[in-house]
Amino acid sequence: MPEPELYTIFQTLGISLLMGLLVGMQREQQETTIAGFRTFAIVTVFGTICGFLSQYYSPLILGFGLLGVIAIIVVGNMMKMRSGSTEFGMTTEISILLMYGVGAYITVGPWVIGAAVAGSTAILLQLKPQLRGALARLESRDIKAIMQFVLITFIILPILPNQTFGPFDVFNPYRTWLLVVLITGISLGGYLSYKFMGDRAGTALGGILGGIISSTATTVSYARTTASSPSAGLHAAVVIIIASAMVYPRVAIEILVMAPDYFYYMVWPVAIMFLVNIGVAWYAYRQVKKSEQGMPEQRNPSELRSALTFGAMYVVILFVIAAASEYLGSEVLFIVAAISGLADMDAITLSVSQKVQAQTVPVTLGWKLILTALISNTVFKYLLIRFLGGRDIAWKVVPAFSVVIAAALILILVG
Repeated sequence: MPEPELYTIFQTLGISLLMGLLVGMQREQQETTIAGFRTFAIVTVFGTICGFLSQYYSPLILGFGLLGVIAIIVVGNMMKMRSGSTEFGMTTEISILLMYGVGAYITVGPWVIGAAVAGSTAILLQLKPQLRGALARLESRDIKAIMQFVLITFIILPILPNQTFGPFDVFNPYRTWLLVVLITGISLGGYLSYKFMGDRAGTALGGILGGIISSTATTVSYARTTASSPSAGLHAAVVIIIASAMVYPRVAIEILVMAPDYFYYMVWPVAIMFLVNIGVAWYAYRQVKKSEQGMPEQRNPSELRSALTFGAMYVVILFVIAAASEYLGSEVLFIVAAISGLADMDAITLSVSQKVQAQTVPVTLGWKLILTALISNTVFKYLLIRFLGGRDIAWKVVPAFSVVIAAALILILVG
């Protein structure tokens, strides 16, 4: 192979030294007896030297270098045991081996990858107390939620066929399930955030987390809370309003995923609606800046039943939109959007965006259908609040919901 320039060699060695010093600095601060500031830097540079030598002489040099590092680790631990130390753990030892590998890697791969690995390693080592505290907050059902997400993402998704079936060529199992993974992942992220800080979340954070998980489910939870505790009505109303505002960033992400070529043409009315909602939510939040009331218990959003239900809804809406576009005209699509948006915005948003990307639904009609679904979703939430929470909390959300619906209607009529 061609010999690298002298500048390239020194640059690689310098980067290797800096990465080793970074991780070594963290270990030195922890006062480990096996390796610290200088040792990590030397091991990383040693890995880089072995990487260079292996390219010109033999790949076995990398293996012998690794064995040498392992031998030093073993000797270091034996000496620690003889000194009567009771400090036992493998984190520093594994980090040494990793940094040897990083030092070797940057001789053949992009140094930014090695830097990312070294930086991530240093952060993980530094955040040990925080990570342990976060893990301690997880219950068995939370671990189950994560495992269910792994199931639908890494086990079910790869085995699905990536081709269309059925009438109108709209059902693609792989693409449909990929969207299930997307929506479940967003909701799971909010759910885990709630598990880590939910009981400490105030009004604003409670609304944001609830909206990320499910604004409809959050509406139901807080409405039921006010039925048994009327004094919490104002707090619950503000949380519901904030959670409803979080629908719009979620919708924007879904449009970006499904209709990237038309994202800027479809997202502007969604952005306007988001600003309107933020203004309304900010005004409502000023009424209850602080609250000691915690968030109601949230459900696991990655249950297989929920994933299958969403996937089925998405496919059905795709078929209905395709059939209506083919035989009935665009007017019927507004009825489909209004019905579909009652309980869930994700399926209708993804379905319409896919049709826009495929150029079977005009861009303007696409965002108008999404806003129509948002209007029906807002009305549905009000009905839930009225029947589950009572008249008092319902009156508290009427001004905010009225402004949102009026803004959406204006955009639809003048757009």
